[in-house]
Amino acid sequence: MESQPRNTRIIARVRGSYLATVAVAVALLFIGHRIATQGLIIFQGDAEQEIVRATVQRIGERILPEDDFMFMIQGERLIFEAEIIRGPHRGESVFATQSFGGFVEEGLREVRTGDSILLITFGDEWFFNGFYRTNRLLGLAIVFALFVLLFGGIKGFNTILSLGLTCAAVFAVFVPSILSGRNIHIMALLVCIYTTVVTLLLVVGFNRKSLAAAVGCLSGIAVTGLITVIMDSVLFLTGVLDEHSRFLMFLPIEGTINLRAIVFAGIIIGAMGAILDVAMSIASALWEIRESNRTVKFETLLRSGITIGRDVFGTMANTLILAYIGTSLSVILILLVYTDSLTSLLNMEMIVVEILQALAGSFGILFTMPLTSFFCSTIYPKDRKTARGGWRER
Repeated sequence: MESQPRNTRIIARVRGSYLATVAVAVALLFIGHRIATQGLIIFQGDAEQEIVRATVQRIGERILPEDDFMFMIQGERLIFEAEIIRGPHRGESVFATQSFGGFVEEGLREVRTGDSILLITFGDEWFFNGFYRTNRLLGLAIVFALFVLLFGGIKGFNTILSLGLTCAAVFAVFVPSILSGRNIHIMALLVCIYTTVVTLLLVVGFNRKSLAAAVGCLSGIAVTGLITVIMDSVLFLTGVLDEHSRFLMFLPIEGTINLRAIVFAGIIIGAMGAILDVAMSIASALWEIRESNRTVKFETLLRSGITIGRDVFGTMANTLILAYIGTSLSVILILLVYTDSLTSLLNMEMIVVEILQALAGSFGILFTMPLTSFFCSTIYPKDRKTARGGWRER
């Protein structure tokens, strides 16, 4: 009879820890956002330009290049009527222009009646600025969330919640802190720590398994960051990788952005997901071994962790490297066509940073394996039949 009240107290303690984690995570985001955005002004574009959402009402005439010599460089133009559905001009019907050819994207679809689009104004004229795609992406995100909840249950909900908090940390705290002149190195590390701790507490709970995974993950991130800092000096990086980097040098903000620090942040944040995955995989596997054999020794767990880590590393390193290749595939193709020297190609800073990202992240994964295994082997063998002090064994 005593076990039932005892189980009730344990469940209440676990729920209290969960709610406290969510509350603290949200509070940290709120405080961080307030600090990061002090004196920051964003989304302040050209006052003469305005981008609004509209719906196509009617397709009008088509103007060919030979009919309009002044717009030959733009190719064909399509005139259409659209109703503005957002902003101060809501409800107004305007005539807008969609251009084809010239510098416009190849394969751009013509607007059709009923399309949801974006319009941009230059003076008194309206022009097509792209299709409104957010609604379709939102639909896909909702379907994804439903499948996560269907297959993951309460852990699926925690996964979605931790993902939302992670995105909020990046876009509501980290990005504004860069634009407001905060130290990028420190902010990137804080975001990694926040994401690691919050994700593990929400998805796994407050227990030895999450503690081991957190220590292993943060150790791997530290290794990645250390290698990045060292190689930054050895490779004489400037941080100017492409035209986007150059644009950052001329942003209308106080001071200048440290482009080399942007490279550092991109590497450790990009590698954090893979490192956390490896740390959690090893910590979870070793916990199951410990659960099936409460008398397991330090040496046995450590040896098992190293063996598991070797298998995980083989696929995770590929995942990390292929992810970087996939995101820069277009640039690689262009450089291969227009660069006549392989040596010159491999020494371009853009390519150097891509290789550094893959190698530094892989080093982080490599060192995460033994460090996580060692910490798990140190704290797991201590048998605790009862959860005490807020620890949740599962």
